[in-house]
Amino acid sequence: MLSYWEKQSLLQYDHIVLGSGIVGLSTAISIKALQPQARVLVLERALLPTGASTKNAGFACIGSLTEILADLQSLPPAAVTALVAKRRQGLQLLRQRLGDTHIGYKEQGSYELLSERELPALEQLHAVNQLLQPVLGGEAFTLANEQIPPFGFNTQYSRALVRNNYEGELHTGRMMRALIDLALEKQVEIKTGCTAVRMEENGAGVQVITQQFSPQEEIVFQCSRLAICTNAFTRALLPELDLQPGRGQVLITDPIPGLPFKGIFHMDEGYFYFRELDGRVLFGGGRNLDFAGEATTTFALTTRIQQELEEKLRTVILPGHAFTIADRWAGIMAFGNSKQPLLQPYTKHIFLGVRMGGMGVAIGSAVGQELAELLVASC
Repeated sequence: MLSYWEKQSLLQYDHIVLGSGIVGLSTAISIKALQPQARVLVLERALLPTGASTKNAGFACIGSLTEILADLQSLPPAAVTALVAKRRQGLQLLRQRLGDTHIGYKEQGSYELLSERELPALEQLHAVNQLLQPVLGGEAFTLANEQIPPFGFNTQYSRALVRNNYEGELHTGRMMRALIDLALEKQVEIKTGCTAVRMEENGAGVQVITQQFSPQEEIVFQCSRLAICTNAFTRALLPELDLQPGRGQVLITDPIPGLPFKGIFHMDEGYFYFRELDGRVLFGGGRNLDFAGEATTTFALTTRIQQELEEKLRTVILPGHAFTIADRWAGIMAFGNSKQPLLQPYTKHIFLGVRMGGMGVAIGSAVGQELAELLVASC
């Protein structure tokens, strides 16, 4: 039951952004940079950002060698270089906006473990380097086989090790904390636990109808422009979109004495990924073991994938090292028939910035900036 005062003064905004993840907050911050006097509201359906922004492994990725080669199977070379450029641009904007110290960013490269069946990828390493050189300014990939023994990986699986010289790592929690703090500093309003159930366009813009449960009633916000940044959860509002959720399951070990490696690592075309974190191993992935089952917005763990993660830890990553699991969780990403994000007007007043393809950390800031420019230019 809303009062006269609430209806008169607390429900009207110039811009509303749905979703308080990387893209949503970046969009709101970018809008305020373009229109400092605009009233901007971010609505988040959960208490904390829900999806992948606070659940990811903290990889600042532009793509491993086998990922790039897989992209080249379905995309022309120019489109692949454009994707890598957007990832690079997004990471640079994130670092510039928040500062490396505040997000725990380190650009020390990454590594990809190649199995026997993936060794043919090395034949194309030089060609991929030439393709990406104009974007990166140097060699993206170099062989690092000499690191396999000191890193302690199983040499029966790890037939080669490829270093990506342009990837980095960050602290996901500190990154999100810094984005939230910057948004608040720019006088962006953020309301959490506020689920948007539908949208209705009118002459003045868009009504965003949200559901409140105590007391149970609908609260209607009004804005001139609406940005939808809900990624994997967008089809709850727009079921016709080319967008499929993809769950990523993760575990993290307790600290492991004498852990022989640091840095971030990819396996199996990026479907598995791991890193050292505070003397622990964070390990995630396995979506390719059950694409249909993992195409879900349900936050849950499955026995099959969790057992596979533990098995790879024992046999490939940490042979000869005892470990215990400290925690497990899952995040929800969004994919589609194209690797490109959906970044476009949906109607005159509603705009989309969704389908990050598992690369939200890398491209989220750039997508948010472009989306803000679309909104402001349309006013």
